[in-house]
Order: sequence, then C-alpha cells, then structure tokens
Amino acid sequence: MEVKIGITDVAREVSIETISSSDEVVQALREAVDNSGLFELTDEKGRRVVIPAARVGYLDIGSASVRAVGFGAV
Repeated sequence: MEVKIGITDVAREVSIETISSSDEVVQALREAVDNSGLFELTDEKGRRVVIPAARVGYLDIGSASVRAVGFGAV
C-alpha cells in the first residue's frame, strides 16, 4: 500500500510503498509520538524511512490493492 507522509516545514511529501497494514502504520506513528521518538517505515524493497515523530504533519494511507497482471487486466 502507498503511504504519503507530510512533514512540517517541508514542501514535498514523502511517498513510500509498504507491505505493512494501515493499522500497523498508524500504531507505529502512535508509539513514536508517545515516546517522542522516530517514526520508521520499511518499503517493499527493504529500504527504511526514518522521520522524527514530532515533525510528522499527516499520513495519507492508500488502500491495499492488488495489481492485475496479464492480458485480462484492464
């Protein structure tokens, strides 16, 4: 699923494709904010994105969708 992260005082948002569920992403942000720590996500290729939790302005969590592949995909 695609997750877009808005960071305060930064014009561009960070976009990441992750295998985590939306509940896992929200829980990770809650824990990071509660502990005044770092919000960390891992994308589908294993790369990590780490952002100070206090700087996260918003999360835009897309729906989990399966992409159809082949001749019947429209």
